[in-house]
Amino acid sequence: MNQEPIAVDEQAASALTGVSVSSLQKMRMRGDGPPYVKLGQRVRYQPSTLREWVERHVVRSTSEPVAA
Repeated sequence: MNQEPIAVDEQAASALTGVSVSSLQKMRMRGDGPPYVKLGQRVRYQPSTLREWVERHVVRSTSEPVAA
């Protein structure tokens, strides 16, 4: 049975989105990155939320504004 995890760490989130761990960390500080979950001191990302975040950033032209 190949079941998707409920939450993944920064490295897995980076691999799923193509965004570096460093960029994810910076976006978290600014508040403009994908939503995340805090489990104690650990930061985790839900794969479904990562997919939704990436989908919101799809553009068709260089003149389109990028979603926040």
